[in-house]
Amino acid sequence: MTDASTIREHMEVIGADGVHVGTVDKVEGGRIKLTKADSGAQIEGAEGGHSGHHHYVSLGLVADVEGDQVRLSATGENAVLFEEEEGD
Repeated sequence: MTDASTIREHMEVIGADGVHVGTVDKVEGGRIKLTKADSGAQIEGAEGGHSGHHHYVSLGLVADVEGDQVRLSATGENAVLFEEEEGD
């Protein structure tokens, strides 16, 4: 697992395929909290349940941290399936 201290606010989170998944708000526990403005943006037609609140990605999905990007081991499409919503 990647050292969570290397993940900083405003870093881009991308899938293994280079697809934008979100933007880091902060690390909370064992999860990356994505910014509200970005949460759900990658989900076509995101409304209601997917927009306007934070989503989280497990640190277990992080494959690498390089520059200003957090690269996940899952593709962007699959990473969305693993996202947790606020309160999960």
